[in-house]
Amino acid sequence: MAGTIQQIAQLAGVSRGTVDRALNNRGRINPEVAEKIEKIAEEIGYVPKHRKKASGGNAGTGQEKRIGVVTQLSQSSFMLEVNRGIREAAKKLSDRGIQVLVRENASVDETEQLEAVRQLEEEGIDALAIMPVDSDSVRLKLNELADEGQIPVVTFNTDIVGTRRCCFVGLDNWKSGQTAAGLMGMMMRGQGKVLVITGYFSNSAGSRRVDGFVDELKKSFPSMELVGVQSSFDQTDEVEKIIVNSMSVFPDLEGIFVASGGQAGVRRAFDKLMLKKRPYVIIYDLTPKNVRALSEGTVDFLIDQEGYDQGYRALSILSDILCFKKQPEKEYMYTEINIKTKYNL
Repeated sequence: MAGTIQQIAQLAGVSRGTVDRALNNRGRINPEVAEKIEKIAEEIGYVPKHRKKASGGNAGTGQEKRIGVVTQLSQSSFMLEVNRGIREAAKKLSDRGIQVLVRENASVDETEQLEAVRQLEEEGIDALAIMPVDSDSVRLKLNELADEGQIPVVTFNTDIVGTRRCCFVGLDNWKSGQTAAGLMGMMMRGQGKVLVITGYFSNSAGSRRVDGFVDELKKSFPSMELVGVQSSFDQTDEVEKIIVNSMSVFPDLEGIFVASGGQAGVRRAFDKLMLKKRPYVIIYDLTPKNVRALSEGTVDFLIDQEGYDQGYRALSILSDILCFKKQPEKEYMYTEINIKTKYNL
């Protein structure tokens, strides 16, 4: 007799609800817990109901499905966790007869991204997971895939409005920007000058974080002064230069919000300026360098976007669409806004 959800829950030491979420992609769950649950389910022969009923699977058909993946900013440190999630999902999907084809783009360039999508089309993909560049040409292409090619599209990490993609997987960037503004406002007691640094203005994730931050600053901390929003192109040297130049103009700068990459430039700028008292700093992404900056006291707060979960879940959703005709339950599959300090690393 096949196993039950109750048996899996008992063996894994979790609730039935956690088992249901892990096996049916019903929301956020710790990747290690999900892996343990799926392993137990396989060992005792449990098959989720939607898979029992499915008629669209590949087993025994000899027809291999292909999922294309297009990323951006491939050299950024936050992509380490995203890529790990993609690799883990690809390994698991190979058992279902699904091949994952990845194209990594180093920049936020629409021409480069469209070429990557074109290459994947030529290889005959059946679905696409993409970190889209926010441009009209990319928007048109994704709608063409969805409408004419009948290729389901899932966006992850970054989103793009006006497309018929199935869903978005990633951080609620607007809300995370609001969260950063709230933290900054509390540290600065609602007074003083603050600088915002983003990566590329064409990257929707960074832009939404900045918009959420600025909006919340205006509403909740009207006495705080925003001295500028500058683009660093996710480069460490640029972040350093922006901070050094800004503090030469505003020596009383009290807060710095870095909404994207190049965070190592914060430490370099502070070392160059030899400050007696540094500004308060909030950054993103739980990478080794950022963890060190947090533990050493270079920055105050770090907001993590669960990159592993983004890469893993985007492919899992497309797999369920291809194999079981199971559509995502929600349009926005948000990951958790995790706030880290040196005390809870």
